[in-house]
Amino acid sequence: MDIFDALTMIGGLSLFLFGMNIMGQALERRAGGSLRLLLGKLTTGRAAGLFTGMCVTAVIQSSSATTVMVVGFVNSGLMSLTQAINVIMGANIGTTVTAWILSLSGIDSGNLFVRLLKPSSFTPALAFLGIIFFMFLKDTKKKETGAILLGFATLMFGMETMSGAVSGLADIPAFQNLFLLFKNPVLGVLAGALLTALIQSSSASVGILQALAVTGQVSYGAAIPIIMGQNIGTCVTAMISSIGANKNARRAAMVHLSFNVIGTAVWLGLFCIINTAFHLPLLNRPASLFGIALSHSVFNILCTLLMLPLSGFLESLVKKLVPDDRKPETTSELDERLLATPPIALNRCREVASDMARTAADALKKSLLALKSYSPKLAASVREKEEKTDYYEDILSTYLVKLSACQISAADSTEAAKLLKMIGDFERISDHAVNLLESAEEMIEKKIPFTDAARRELSVISSAVEEILNLSMSAFLNNDLNDAAMVEPLEQVINRLKEQMRTRHILRLQQGNCSTTAGFIWSDLLTDLERTADHCSNIAGCMTDMSQGSMNLHESLREIREGSEDFLPKYNAYARKYSL
Repeated sequence: MDIFDALTMIGGLSLFLFGMNIMGQALERRAGGSLRLLLGKLTTGRAAGLFTGMCVTAVIQSSSATTVMVVGFVNSGLMSLTQAINVIMGANIGTTVTAWILSLSGIDSGNLFVRLLKPSSFTPALAFLGIIFFMFLKDTKKKETGAILLGFATLMFGMETMSGAVSGLADIPAFQNLFLLFKNPVLGVLAGALLTALIQSSSASVGILQALAVTGQVSYGAAIPIIMGQNIGTCVTAMISSIGANKNARRAAMVHLSFNVIGTAVWLGLFCIINTAFHLPLLNRPASLFGIALSHSVFNILCTLLMLPLSGFLESLVKKLVPDDRKPETTSELDERLLATPPIALNRCREVASDMARTAADALKKSLLALKSYSPKLAASVREKEEKTDYYEDILSTYLVKLSACQISAADSTEAAKLLKMIGDFERISDHAVNLLESAEEMIEKKIPFTDAARRELSVISSAVEEILNLSMSAFLNNDLNDAAMVEPLEQVINRLKEQMRTRHILRLQQGNCSTTAGFIWSDLLTDLERTADHCSNIAGCMTDMSQGSMNLHESLREIREGSEDFLPKYNAYARKYSL
């Protein structure tokens, strides 16, 4: 092996790691909807958690990424530690898929149909198809499919390049002695752990071992301990991710480490006992690509079978390793670890935005109630909810900007833009709730009464605003476009009510039935109620806008008012319902 072979090996390794990364990211974006469905299964039983961990890891081709995701879920309060244990166990099985794909490179047969199964036979066709999808098709999902095919072709080409470059190592005595050294189980485990910790991917580490196996110098006696060590090394990513997280998130990362350390210790001990007692001839034979993939799967399945009944013990162990402290436990509504999986991160944003919407709507309803029957407790609740809404806006806007900078699908990008638009409207609704509350407090403090006629009019417009608030919230929370279509006609009725009520107020002033001070408060109330309706219109309009793939809110609202056949009947119905 000369310097040129070494450079070729480095180039092959680089392509292999790059292709695996590209393919994993593209799979993640392409399977965004499926990941959301799998996320819903995380709250169910042990078998569902195990299955979810397997499936998610098989999709994104990385147990490290799945475990980091789990740490983020636990830190956000989305998942309990018990659920996390099951998912982590499933992830260890799911990560073996990559080794089986790579083992296809070892197919050697003169049969035409068997040779067609070898990646070098069909990878060029996949690469050609992938570049067509990626460069010439406009559909985002097809582009992602193209990226998956290109990533797979790149990693397989890198694998073939590595295997060809290292073949010369078979004649180097130092290389032969190195793998004789790794027959010492402890050294083999350490080597596998260090390599995997360095590249932070057990799938890639197993792929490198498979590439080295083509030299014929990697025996099963050396490969099996290295595979065991790779499971320990892959825990580094999750351990780093848990830094700064709450104690349950740190425990989730510790579960991953403890699971793999205990599993490796038990099966390595049994491996050494069996080898000492029986001197298995198989361990001296050269390992094949298929054999390494099989060993990887069997070891991970055995670890899961060993630890699954002991999940309670594992939970108790990590609670002792990461004990409770005296500081109050907190969770992060939006954990940045979830950004590693944008579809899941966006789903979490939607959930937090839904909490924000409910909080803002509750604040406004309580402020409307305060106009009728004020109480200090009610006032405190409105202000608390307004502060919480402000907090939600801060964290959501920051997080969504970071999420938008990630590689996400067009559908997810549209969803992120929609949320960014609407959280501003939620925050302003809560601001208007406080404004209404302050008007109620001013009336009580200055002992300013409204006339009976004014109170009746205020009740009419308040009922209309409460209905438009319910419609817009239902449109957002349930993605209900029918409710969204009802908002704009009602918003126009509220605009008309505001002008009618101002005119009537002026008449009362002229007749001496109302004071000037009461008039100022009346004007403020009407302004806040009408602007609340405007924000509800923005929310519903944005829902309609995004469903049509448009980003021009004002144009969409104009088309609803002028181009919809249903608009006028709905407007007339609301006008009759909320007449003065």
